[in-house]
Amino acid sequence: MLQVDPKALRSSPTAPEQPQREVLTSQDSLLAVRALIRRQLPYIVLTVLVCVTLAAAYCMTAQKKYTSTAALLIDSRKTQMLNQQSSSSPLGVDTPLDSATVDSQVEILKSEKVALAVIKDLDLIHNPEFVSTETSWLSSVMKLFFASEPSTERTLTRVVLSQLQRNLTVKRKALSYVIELSYKSRDSELSAQIANSIAEAYFVDALEAKYQASKRAASWLQDRLKELRAQASAADRAVADYKAKNNIVDTGGRLLTEQQLAETNSALTIARAQTAEAQARYDRLSSILNDEDRDVNDLFKDIATVTDSLRNDVITRLRQQYLDLSAREADWSKRYGVQHLAVVNIRNQMREIRKSITDELRRIGESYKSDLEIARAREASVQASLRSTIDQSNDTSQAQIVLRDLDSNAQSARALADNFLQLYMLSVQQQSFPQTDARLITDASPPLTPSDPKTMLIIFAAIVGGSLLGFAVGWTRDALDQVIRTRNDAESLLGVSCLAVTPKIGGQDAKGVKAHRPTLLGGIGGVITWLRGGRGEPRSGRAASRGPASADVTAQSGALMIADDVMRYVQDSPFSRFTEAVRSIKVAADIAFMDHKTRVLGFTSALPNEGKTTISASFAQILALAGSRVVLIDADIRNPSLSRSLAPTATQGLLEVVLGKTDLESALLRDPTTQLAFLPTVVPDRIAQSSEFLASSAMAKTMEALREKFDWVIVDLSPLAPVIDVRSTSRLIDAYVLVIEWGRTERDTITQALRDAPMLHDQIIGTVLNKANIDVLNRYDVHRGNYYYNSYYHRYGYID
Repeated sequence: MLQVDPKALRSSPTAPEQPQREVLTSQDSLLAVRALIRRQLPYIVLTVLVCVTLAAAYCMTAQKKYTSTAALLIDSRKTQMLNQQSSSSPLGVDTPLDSATVDSQVEILKSEKVALAVIKDLDLIHNPEFVSTETSWLSSVMKLFFASEPSTERTLTRVVLSQLQRNLTVKRKALSYVIELSYKSRDSELSAQIANSIAEAYFVDALEAKYQASKRAASWLQDRLKELRAQASAADRAVADYKAKNNIVDTGGRLLTEQQLAETNSALTIARAQTAEAQARYDRLSSILNDEDRDVNDLFKDIATVTDSLRNDVITRLRQQYLDLSAREADWSKRYGVQHLAVVNIRNQMREIRKSITDELRRIGESYKSDLEIARAREASVQASLRSTIDQSNDTSQAQIVLRDLDSNAQSARALADNFLQLYMLSVQQQSFPQTDARLITDASPPLTPSDPKTMLIIFAAIVGGSLLGFAVGWTRDALDQVIRTRNDAESLLGVSCLAVTPKIGGQDAKGVKAHRPTLLGGIGGVITWLRGGRGEPRSGRAASRGPASADVTAQSGALMIADDVMRYVQDSPFSRFTEAVRSIKVAADIAFMDHKTRVLGFTSALPNEGKTTISASFAQILALAGSRVVLIDADIRNPSLSRSLAPTATQGLLEVVLGKTDLESALLRDPTTQLAFLPTVVPDRIAQSSEFLASSAMAKTMEALREKFDWVIVDLSPLAPVIDVRSTSRLIDAYVLVIEWGRTERDTITQALRDAPMLHDQIIGTVLNKANIDVLNRYDVHRGNYYYNSYYHRYGYID
């Protein structure tokens, strides 16, 4: 069997279990979005139309409403003029109102008190717009299931209040002091009337609130002012009496006992510091004296830390003598030895000097101990003096505390009485001249045009919302779409090139070209003549010149009459898009089999009815029309549909040849027009062991005989998923072409089929997308765009 390198036509060496992943650039992303919109455009448009229709229906059926608007200004200057405490800042500039104040006025305008006043003034509980006398079917049904209370004036008022507040809009205009008050009603006159009434009710409520507050404040302040004045007088008398009783004279705010206490406390601090210093000196010297076994050098270092030892002449002289003797002892020890009598005498002298130094240190220690006892006595004396001073000042301090409390109470009472006096005067003034903090700057007038429904806004929102919803629907449909629709889908899934995209053809397409058959067949004959070398000799002459082998090929045991319009489509429509796509398969096969004399090419698919039989038959006819010796074999033993289409009356075929019941030439059928040889499969009964039949040695010998007789051996195989017959042909077939039905075969089906037959993947030279809807395909292929438009093909005489 010839070996074919199908990698020459692969787009990438990626296995089917690991499909190639493209890195999309921003441009590719935009193209993908555009392609999504194009292929889902009907659903997007339908969604937008539905939304716009619903919006239009709402606009036509919704009741028209009118909105009247009044504008109020919160005047801060009036507030500042009436409020003396915050009338101006230290620089003389009015303090502006804060946002909370303006927002509070907005809430007052929306309050129930203002709304109830408007309802009462305009008698809205008897207005038909607020209280409808008509009973709807919904309310009638509700009354059947729920018992309703009889309508009273209170319940009617609450219903009207709820509707009034629902149609009322009060908002602050930007960051200004202006408040816009809008009311929406079915009657333009009523909307303006209610808006103005709400503003008027707000003014009346503000005036009444200020008057009542000022009145209550004035009454309370007057009573309280009398009490505060009496309390201030009593507090002043209590301060004077207490000073006289305790002989307290103010001398700058500080008593004599307090000064003595401060001085004694300072002296105590100094005494404690001196005691601590004496204790530290004594402890240091004691630690030196207690350590008698220490080295002499360490002893001298520790003695140096004692301050008095540095100033002691005795210790200094003894230390010097010790050092001299130590140097002499070291020198003599080297000269005479450490046991020499003179060296021993020097050591005895050194011990005596060290003892003298220790005795001198003990004398200094006694002095330190005496200083420590004196410091402790001084500290105790100062401590006793401080305790006595504290005892003496306690009585005076207690009296001073009481005096400060009395004085503070007197000052507070006087300040509070003065403040209340100012508040009382302000309250009397506000009660005499009540004014509101707001004024009406724009009266509400009846509008000329309705404000609701907002037709243009609703339609625009419906278009935008419908577009987004339609895009979401389209994206969802696209995400759930798991079928193969483009070349990129097939190539990324299998890792091999997509050889062609063939459009869907049928009886109607074939019938449409029957009138042109004579002219087209004449054109085909001219092409064949050119391919044969331009001599125009008949096919039989060419066959005779080939020798005995060629004579065997042309010897026909039976005629093949292709009557099916679909099977003859490439002959009837040589300039069609379908035929051109089949030619592209031939070009790819020529490249793959460039160095081979005989080529065996099998056509299969993942599922039945994907069009592999039509593609294989059309491909064989294209090869035959080009002058090649071609045999077409129907190897789909379980379902020989190709034989039923091309040779329905055949009595012998592949099975008989393999089993040796007939010879190969007797079983072959030939098309007199193209000289295409066809080896059918005649199956009188169902065959269970079809895979063993295809894998038999007899089948291999038959294929070898076909290789010797023909240039091309085209094999129509069974699909991969239902049966395992194709797996048995891997040794017989040089390469495979996988036919995929466009828009029907799912990715998982193809992947699973090839996963079950891993031996075939390396022999697949490419795929064919069959039965493509060209109009829809233009919307799916992102990278080719308008590649499949018919207008491009018409320029070259294509007849699709």
